[in-house]
Amino acid sequence: MDDKTVDLQECRAQIDKIDDEIIRLFEERMAVSERVAEYKIRTGMQVLDPERERSKIETLRGKAHSEFNKLGAAELFQQIMAISRKRQYQLITEHGIRDEEDFEYVDELPMENVRVVFQGVEGAYSYAAMQRYFGSEINSRHVKTWRDAFDEVKEGRADYAVLPIENSTAGIVADIYDLLMEYRLNIVGEQIIRVDHVLLGLPGTGIEDIRTVYSHPQALAQCRAFLEQHPEWEEKEAVNTAGAAKTVSEAGDGSVAAIASREAGQLFGLSVLAENICGNDLNATRFIIVSGRPVYRNGAEKISICFELPHASGTLYNMLSHIIYNGLNMTRIESRPVPGKNWEYRFFVDFEGSLKDSAVVNALRGLEAEALKMRVLGNF
Repeated sequence: MDDKTVDLQECRAQIDKIDDEIIRLFEERMAVSERVAEYKIRTGMQVLDPERERSKIETLRGKAHSEFNKLGAAELFQQIMAISRKRQYQLITEHGIRDEEDFEYVDELPMENVRVVFQGVEGAYSYAAMQRYFGSEINSRHVKTWRDAFDEVKEGRADYAVLPIENSTAGIVADIYDLLMEYRLNIVGEQIIRVDHVLLGLPGTGIEDIRTVYSHPQALAQCRAFLEQHPEWEEKEAVNTAGAAKTVSEAGDGSVAAIASREAGQLFGLSVLAENICGNDLNATRFIIVSGRPVYRNGAEKISICFELPHASGTLYNMLSHIIYNGLNMTRIESRPVPGKNWEYRFFVDFEGSLKDSAVVNALRGLEAEALKMRVLGNF
């Protein structure tokens, strides 16, 4: 055995000894932290005291002897203090102290005689999502824009709105995220619809008769491989796929076709001339159901939140650690610029759980305490 191997073994033995001492001191510190939590519970003090933490970290940083160690000490004690806060939030929940809930628990969402709006026209994928979620026996109507849909619910002229929020290939619908914050409506459900484009034409026509194809630009792009097999066809853009089907139906011209959904074809009396024409069999759109009532139903298993952060290093990590530390599975994170503020962002996060779960209560308590603003968008 050479000297280098002996030195390494000795160093590892020393590190093991030091680590044992760090664990002992860490647990001693956590025990004191729990006594601090008991005092705060009795007196109603807030768990987070940002000014004291900043001062304490700066003092500890100054006790280190190199610039690298100063940075390391600051990061180490930031994490220790964050862990301490998480334990204090747990103790608050264990003492039965719950913040006033904005959301009301219901066994089932009201579904009878409800008024539902969707953006687009009958036959669009939003129409299909609405029917899939609510069934056909509802009072429904379409509106021109997403903002119109939000207005209808906000003003009480509709009970629910069905809105696209994400496509598996095109990504998020950013405007919907912004409107959720502007209107403060609540997500109460979701519906995923597979984007199953087909080529539609007048009954009795064949694919050999087609000379012009109408559809939304995104649908045309998604069916590019199919369209390239017919370079003689002229492509014309429509506002949406259902509108393209309606145009073909009203034209009464056997040489025109539309790329749209099967539902649109059925609605406008068109025949399917070709199917499986979308280049991605896994292409799907996720729709959310929004309501003016802040409710969540029995069996809700996903929570959507939004928060804004101080413009400082490590703040996003600290926020997400509340989700991780409480054993919750984060399924999505998106960011959007804060209107009127350069280089500041809102974060939209989805994670699994119910507002009834103690782990969720712990996480939300920590998130709300440490964010500039935090809002639960829905539990569904």
